[in-house]
Amino acid sequence: MAPPEGTSWDKAGPAALALFFGLGLTPSLVFALLAALGDLRPLLAFAAWAVCTLVALLFALLLGRDVVAMTRLVRALRTAPESLPTDRHLLIPGMSDLGAEALRLIHAERLLRSRHVASAAEDRALVERLPDPLLKLDADGAMLWRNDSAITAFGTETAALLRHPDVRDALAEVLASAAPVRREVVLAAPVKRDLEVTMIPVGGPVYMLVSDRTRERALEKMRADFVANSSHELRTPLASLIGFIETLRGPAADDREAQETFLGIMAEQAARMQRVIGDLLSLSKIEISEHSPPKELLHLPPLLERIVAGLEPMVRAQAITLVVEVPADLPRVAADADQLTQVFTNLLENALKYGKPGGRVTLSAGIAQDERFPAGGVLVSVADEGAGIPREHIPRLTERFYRVDKGRSRHIGGTGLGLAIVKHVVSRHRGRLVIESELGQGSCFSVWLPGPAR
Repeated sequence: MAPPEGTSWDKAGPAALALFFGLGLTPSLVFALLAALGDLRPLLAFAAWAVCTLVALLFALLLGRDVVAMTRLVRALRTAPESLPTDRHLLIPGMSDLGAEALRLIHAERLLRSRHVASAAEDRALVERLPDPLLKLDADGAMLWRNDSAITAFGTETAALLRHPDVRDALAEVLASAAPVRREVVLAAPVKRDLEVTMIPVGGPVYMLVSDRTRERALEKMRADFVANSSHELRTPLASLIGFIETLRGPAADDREAQETFLGIMAEQAARMQRVIGDLLSLSKIEISEHSPPKELLHLPPLLERIVAGLEPMVRAQAITLVVEVPADLPRVAADADQLTQVFTNLLENALKYGKPGGRVTLSAGIAQDERFPAGGVLVSVADEGAGIPREHIPRLTERFYRVDKGRSRHIGGTGLGLAIVKHVVSRHRGRLVIESELGQGSCFSVWLPGPAR
């Protein structure tokens, strides 16, 4: 019987050699002693020694073969190959039972491993689909892994989150105490976001679970601001309406001419209240979603064309020439079509209202070449030839209800909320609003929107 080849036989060789000497050496010594004493003829002693040696060699080879087979089975248990060794028939009595036990152990281990792999896959899928962002950090605060929600929620802003002082303090505390730590974190850029961060130590790494509370905080602020703004801006028209109603029910009850005059003023005040409430609701809705940038890609030229077409009656009424310089091959931007319609409609209406009668308003768009803006974005500008805005007023133009000329603004139907809405929409789009104006030269409002790769 040829001995098995390979490293397994190299390991089984010592056991086979020991068995060979154990079975063959003692009979050889006995036969040699008997032959030397004359109690056994040399020929018979040699024949008996040859038989014993052959039997010892046979058993040694059988043992070596079975040890090799057992070695392969145990190795299969460690390495988990695709299939078990084909040679599993053990010849030495007792080794078959040992081999059967090894096979049962291998099958049990493989079943346990397959269940563990399936369970790990399920856990990973569950973690990936968690609605809240989850990040895995090392002891230095470096990110090892993050789920899809974290990528969607923060993207390139993840580094800013991990560098936040409150996050660093929470990580240091959780490493020192080895207990979960929860902190309130406020991210100021690119938009304000209220976050609740929970640090959970799991052995060496630390898992950071982030819950975005921006919407809840925005709702709370919206309610407070709506009440405050409404009570402030609606007080005057309400007082006017109440005064006119009392007058119509009293001294002017039979004055037809006064009734017509008062009813016209009342209709104007009611319309103003309606516009204020509508703009407040619109602004509140934008603020609630400001922390979540839009994902859909939008082609701006068709949208700007629709806005210009809708403003044709106003352009004719103001006797203003509207110049449109929008190339058709502008790159798409990640944007909310309804909100951008609101932005550019507002800017164009302001330019038509405050522009020079009989003058020009220019709507232009193109790939941003200005060094003030990152490359790859789109810049849309609305310029007029009006009286311009004093420099000291420009920083406050986007404040709620701020007006440069309160009397003129109310006369032309302004609510004081238009530019505040523009600012928050641009902020949600991760863009920039730039206002430039010179007295007597006109004003230019520019909106930069990042390209989809940003």
